[in-house]
Amino acid sequence: METAAGPLTSSRHTVLSLIGAAADHLRTRGFDEARLHVELLLAHILNLTRLGLYLHFDRPLTAQELERFRTLFRRRLTHEPLQYILGETEFMGLRLEVNGSVLIPRPETELLVELAIACSAQRNHLPMDVLDACTGSGNIAIALARHLPAAAISALDVSEEALRVAAANAERLAPGRVELTAADLFTEFLPGRMFDLIVSNPPYVPAGELGGLEPEVRDFEPQMATTDGGDGLRFHRRLAELGAKRIRPGGKLIVEVGAGQAGTVAALFAAAGLNAVEITPDYSGIPRIVEARTS
Repeated sequence: METAAGPLTSSRHTVLSLIGAAADHLRTRGFDEARLHVELLLAHILNLTRLGLYLHFDRPLTAQELERFRTLFRRRLTHEPLQYILGETEFMGLRLEVNGSVLIPRPETELLVELAIACSAQRNHLPMDVLDACTGSGNIAIALARHLPAAAISALDVSEEALRVAAANAERLAPGRVELTAADLFTEFLPGRMFDLIVSNPPYVPAGELGGLEPEVRDFEPQMATTDGGDGLRFHRRLAELGAKRIRPGGKLIVEVGAGQAGTVAALFAAAGLNAVEITPDYSGIPRIVEARTS
C-alpha cells in the first residue's frame, strides 16, 4: 500500500500482525474504533466472524488475501464508511444491504421503530395502514413489517437507486410485506390512500451545516437523503401537512429530527392541527423523535 498504508507494505502477515499494523495506522490518522474496523474488514475478507479471527491469530495470510484487504483498507483511509465497504449494516437485528445510494441506518432510528411498535400495541395490534416516507434502504418499513404482522406497510422514496436497495432488502427479509413506490413526497402520491400511521426519517441537515459534517457523511452518503437544501425543516413542514390530511382520526405521525429541531417541529405539528405532541430523546439525551396524533 506504499506510503498510504505504512507498515502494510509487508508481504508477510499473520492475522494478528495485520490487525495490529492496520489498526495502528488508522489510529495515527485519527480514526476512531480502529481495531474494530480492521477486524470487521479482515473477517469479511476471510469469511470469518470476529471470534473466528481470534481463533486463527497465527494463520498466515496469502498474497491474494493481503491484496484484497489492502484494497478495502485504502477505501477506509479515504473515510468511506465501513458499511459501504462491507455492503451491509445491522438495524434492529436485521442485516441490511447498503451502498452509496442510501443513508446508513443509525441506532437512533431504532427508537422511532420502537415507538411505532408501541403505537400498534396501543391499538391492540389491530390491522393498520402504515406509510414510511423517505424509506431509503427500507430499514424502517422492513423492521415494522417484521414486528407488525397485521399491518399493511407502504414505503416511498424519490430515488430509484434507493428503491432498488430497499426492494432487495425487503425481498430477503420481509417478502411480500412492503409495497414500494417511487414518488416525490411533495406530489400527490398514492392518491386517495389514507393511513393510520406515517413514519419518516427525512433529510434534516440544514444546507449550511453540511460542510461541517464528518467526511464519512459529507463526502459519501447521498446528499439528497441528508439535507433538504434549505433550513432542514422542509420535509417536516410537508409531513405536518400530510399528517393533518392523510392520517385517519386517532392515527399518528412519528418523525426523526436533527439536534435542536424538536421544539420547532413540535410547533409545526401543533399548528397543522395535530395534537398530543410528544418529544422523545435518543440514547444520548438529544430530543430526536417527535410524534403527534390526529383528532
